[in-house]
Amino acid sequence: MKIGVLREIKPSEYRVALTPTGVKELIAHGHRVFVEREAGEGSTIHDEEYEAQGAEMLALADDVFAEADLILKVKEPQASEVPKFREGQLLFTYLHLAAYPRLAEGLLGVGITAIAYETVQLPDRSLPLLAPMSEVAGRIGTQAGAYFLQKANGGRGVLLGGVPGVRPGRVVIIGGGVSGSHAAEIAVGMQANVTIIDRDLARLRELETRYHGRIETLASNRLNVEEAVLDADLVIGSVLIPGASAPKLVTEDMVRGMRRGSVLVDIAIDQGGCFETSHETTHTDPVFTKHDIVHYAVGNIPGAVPHTSTYALTNATLPYAVALADHGAVGAIERHPELVDGVNIVGSHVTNKAVASSLGKEFVAPRVALGA
Repeated sequence: MKIGVLREIKPSEYRVALTPTGVKELIAHGHRVFVEREAGEGSTIHDEEYEAQGAEMLALADDVFAEADLILKVKEPQASEVPKFREGQLLFTYLHLAAYPRLAEGLLGVGITAIAYETVQLPDRSLPLLAPMSEVAGRIGTQAGAYFLQKANGGRGVLLGGVPGVRPGRVVIIGGGVSGSHAAEIAVGMQANVTIIDRDLARLRELETRYHGRIETLASNRLNVEEAVLDADLVIGSVLIPGASAPKLVTEDMVRGMRRGSVLVDIAIDQGGCFETSHETTHTDPVFTKHDIVHYAVGNIPGAVPHTSTYALTNATLPYAVALADHGAVGAIERHPELVDGVNIVGSHVTNKAVASSLGKEFVAPRVALGA
C-alpha cells in the first residue's frame, strides 16, 4: 500500500503523524511511504531522517494526496484539505467530528473511509490512541493554568503551591480519566489543594488510594460541581464521552460566580468543551476573558510539545497503521476488533453511534458499511 504523511496545517500544530521509526516499520512490511517535505520539522524530525529510512519525499501536499492510498495525519483535515481526498482512500487521524459538523459534511461527500484515533476503544473501555495525548494535555493543562494565574498573564496572582503561612491554590479537576489524573499529578507535585470530581465512584476510590489522601474526591452532581468551581482558583475540564459532544458541566452562571481572575482550562474543547463559556483558541492566542475569568481552550494542547507528542503518538498508532496497510480496513478490524469503534465514516455513512447522534445523522454499522 502507498502511505502518505502530510505536514499539518492547523494553526500552531507542529506534530507529525509518523516518525522515521514508523517509516522503517511500514517499509519492512513491503509498503511505500510518501512524506511531504518538512512535515516533521516542527517536531525536530528532519527530511534526511525520513529519507534514511526509505521514505519518498514529496514537495507538495497535493502530491501526497495524489499518491497515497492511506493518509496518516494528526489533526482533523482542514477546509482546504477536504477536496484533495479521493474516493476509496483511507484516513487515519484524530477527527473529533462531533465538534466539527462542517468537516463531517465535507468528508461524507468525498467517499473515503475515515478512522478516528479518539474512538478506538478496547474491551475495558480504554482509548489506546487517545491516551498518550490525554496524558500530555493533562500535564500541560495544569502548567498552563499555573502560568495564567499569574497577575501579569491576566490571572488573580495566585501561586498554586502557596508558601508557608499562605494557603495553596485550589485546583478543581472535572473528570478523573487519563487527562484528569495527569493534571492532578502535576497539581499535587506543585503542592496545590486538589479536588477531582467524577461520576465513577470506583475511579475516585482508585485515585484517592493512588494519592494517599493528598487529593479530595467528589461525586459528580450539579451542587458539588457548583460549590467546587465557585471556590476554585483553577478549574480543569477533562470530561470525555468517546465520539460525542462533551457535556456542559460548568454553566455560564457558575462562571459568573467565580472569583475575578480565576482560570478555566478546557481540555475537552476538541469535543466542543465542557464549560458553557468556552470557544476554541490557538497556541498563538491561547486565552480569552469572559466574566473576568481567564479561559484557556486550545484545541491541540499537545501540539505545544510536538517532539514528545509525536513520538508518544506514533508509539500508540503504529501497530494499527501497519495493520491497515497490510490488510485494509476490513482485515485490520478482524485482527484488531477495537478498530471497529474507530470507523467514523464510510463513504456517505456515519458509522459511530456517538458521532451519529451528535451530528443528528443516521447510524450505519461499520461492518455493514464496509461490506464485511
